[in-house]
Amino acid sequence: MVVRVMAAESSQTLERGLRLLRLLAGGHGPRTPTELAADLSLSRPVVYRLVTALQNEGFVRRDREGRVHLGFGVLALAQAVQPLLRAAALPTLRRLAERVGATAHLTVAEGDDGLAVAVVEPSWTDLHVAYREGSRHPLNRGAAGLAILAARHGDTGYRATEGQLQEGARGIAAPIAGLPGLEASVGVVSFGPLATESTGHHVLQAATELSEALRS
Repeated sequence: MVVRVMAAESSQTLERGLRLLRLLAGGHGPRTPTELAADLSLSRPVVYRLVTALQNEGFVRRDREGRVHLGFGVLALAQAVQPLLRAAALPTLRRLAERVGATAHLTVAEGDDGLAVAVVEPSWTDLHVAYREGSRHPLNRGAAGLAILAARHGDTGYRATEGQLQEGARGIAAPIAGLPGLEASVGVVSFGPLATESTGHHVLQAATELSEALRS
C-alpha cells in the first residue's frame, strides 16, 4: 500500500513538472512562482518545490527578479531529439518532394521562430528552392510558421503564402497534429506555380503520415 502511494505521488510530481515546463515553453515569457501557481492551479509551496527540483537539473533557471525561465538543460534535450525527428521525417518528405516537384521541409517551433530540421529537394525538377537545414524565420511569416500558429487555435488546415520569406517563393504547409509537446509543420516551397488545392492535399497527407510515424 505504501509503495502504491509513493508511486502515485511520484507520478503526480512528474506530471506537474512537465506541465510547468510546457507552460514556460508556450512563448509567454518568464513567469513568477506566483503566476505559475495561478496558471497551474497549484499552491505556491508546491510550485517552489517543483522549480527547485527542475533548477537543480538545469531545466529551469531564475533571474534576479525571481522569474522562472526555461534552462539550458531543455536545449540539450531538444538537440538530442532533432536528429530523431529528421530521420523519421525524411521518407515522408522525400515522397512529398517527388510528388509535388518542390522542396519539402519539416519545421519545428523554437521560441518565436520556426526552425527547419529536415529538408528534401526534388530529384526531377530543373529549378527548385535551396532551403537550408537550420534556417530560421519568425513564426508569423511564411506558410510553415503560420500553420503552426493556426494549430494553436485548433486549425489543422494548410496555409499558403507567397513572397513572405523570399521574393517569388510560394509555400504551402500544414501542422503535424496529435503529438503533445511538439509544434511542427510539414510544407513545400517553390519558385514555380503551385496548384494550391492539390498541393495542399498532398501536404496534409504528409502531415498525417508523419504524425502517425512519430506515434508508432
